[in-house]
Amino acid sequence: MGYTDHFNFEREPFSNAPNDKFYFDSEQHNQALLRLKYSVDSDKGLAVLVGGVGTGKTTLARRMLDNLPCEKYESSLLVMIHSAITPEWIMSRICMQLGVKNPEISPLKMLKQLYERLLEIERQGRKAVVLIDEAQMLQSRELMEEFRGLLNLEIPDKKLINIIFFGLPELDNVMKLDPPLAQRVAFKYTLKPLSADATRAYMTHRLQVAGSEGSPFCADALALIHKHSGGVPRLINTICDNALFETYLRHGTEVTAEIINNVAEDLGLASVGLTLASDVPEVPQEQDDEDEFDDIEVIFDGLEGK
Repeated sequence: MGYTDHFNFEREPFSNAPNDKFYFDSEQHNQALLRLKYSVDSDKGLAVLVGGVGTGKTTLARRMLDNLPCEKYESSLLVMIHSAITPEWIMSRICMQLGVKNPEISPLKMLKQLYERLLEIERQGRKAVVLIDEAQMLQSRELMEEFRGLLNLEIPDKKLINIIFFGLPELDNVMKLDPPLAQRVAFKYTLKPLSADATRAYMTHRLQVAGSEGSPFCADALALIHKHSGGVPRLINTICDNALFETYLRHGTEVTAEIINNVAEDLGLASVGLTLASDVPEVPQEQDDEDEFDDIEVIFDGLEGK
């Protein structure tokens, strides 16, 4: 018997494992999606979304992909978790994700293949969209220049490809590696941690999805969860998950302030959360869960294609 049975949950409410059922449609995520979608539909070319660790960038990237139906868009999400990739590597991956069959080894021939494929997508009345998650890993001027070159693929009065970067705040410095590319950013949005009220709404949402008829967290515990997590969804999940397990081990029915403080101290969050909460503006936000999509490719072995 685990704490899910103890609290009569149908599933763990605060797991950080991927589960689209727990998606929390916060106001800022809704606004971000609306703006990103507008950027794509109006062929703005390049858009950027940044946010701190655990604030939900990946969730938003995958939600964006989910909102691009294949009958209207040829879309792909590439996740960068290796900084040693080359321009040729990223170009070949974009080509394959957008439907280019057997990309050439030569960069120029590959670019020609991509251009022809983009024209085909345009003739079909669809839009080509490439989402790049963890874009701060693109740490070279050559890579930035490659993306600038992709944005030059256009026909009169229309760009043939739309690119959206999702990354940590240091993405701003990466973009500066190629000032002309930085100047092409048509839209930028920054995700913030949750406010105290949004933290409560977030927790209530996840508890309801888990089948809870009420909240086992006392009022003082809720305030401490926001304080120690700084409003970062991933940390909220971690604190709550540990606190529920600790309460279960004590055979309790209510998560108390004492338990939250003990858990935060054990996790090393007691002081970190205070810094986060005071230094970061509070705006509603949601969890950083990850969903599964067939059009996602994780780029982690940047040397494999050499």
